Amino acid sequence: MLLGSYGDYYDGFELGGERKPGYMELIADLTKRFPLGEPIAGEENQKDFIRLYGAILRLKNILAAFDDFAGNEILNGRDYQDYQSVYIDLYRELRPKDSGDKENINDDIVFELELIKQIEVNIDYILMLVEKYRESGREDKSILAAIDKAVNSSIGLRSKKELIDSFVARVNVSKSAPDDWSRFVKEQKEEDIAALIADEKLKNEEARRFIDIAFRDGALKTTGTDIDKILPPVSRFGGGSRAEKKQGIIGRLMKFFEKYLGLA
Repeated sequence: MLLGSYGDYYDGFELGGERKPGYMELIADLTKRFPLGEPIAGEENQKDFIRLYGAILRLKNILAAFDDFAGNEILNGRDYQDYQSVYIDLYRELRPKDSGDKENINDDIVFELELIKQIEVNIDYILMLVEKYRESGREDKSILAAIDKAVNSSIGLRSKKELIDSFVARVNVSKSAPDDWSRFVKEQKEEDIAALIADEKLKNEEARRFIDIAFRDGALKTTGTDIDKILPPVSRFGGGSRAEKKQGIIGRLMKFFEKYLGLA
């Protein structure tokens, strides 16, 4: 497929008698129909927002290849983050609970998660903001708001929000944020592992080996016999079915894994 002109993507064009809206038109539609700060009520409105914002993401990705787009994004960075937070909220709310990270919610709704991942912030950006907050003597509260917006607009960082918030709360004005962060993550990870093993009565060595392998491979294996090897004997499960207890443990392991993935 040949790349169209900048004007085609930004201003829109006619094709076979059909109007193809451009980026500028879609942004105007977005801000008019879905103003920031107002909830999107009703499933159809939510689907309309998902389609509209997905179309904007696709066009923005194309327009980024044109020099003319710089300075003509219309929305500022913070507004994009706010809209992206709504988009991710809807993804978390509407995706089938047993489908992992499939992007298709149903036949007519597709989330553009890969496009979001291409432009989302990373932990280095967050640590840069934390360092600025530290240098301000912990006085500049606008930086805290910027950190919160950045984390909420990122698929990768949302699972680490609790960890990031805890770190920000203990930032020391006399230490470098990146250096303190590495030590903080290591300490918190060990605390969380120990608590998880104790709470769920897991086999200590087997559980730690299982978790280490998950971080090594970049995936937590929840099927097969490996997961069963870390579980406590049946008699220690207490009330409820073994299958139910196992799913609860898998849920906690997955939350722990996502929290420290990319950091451990």
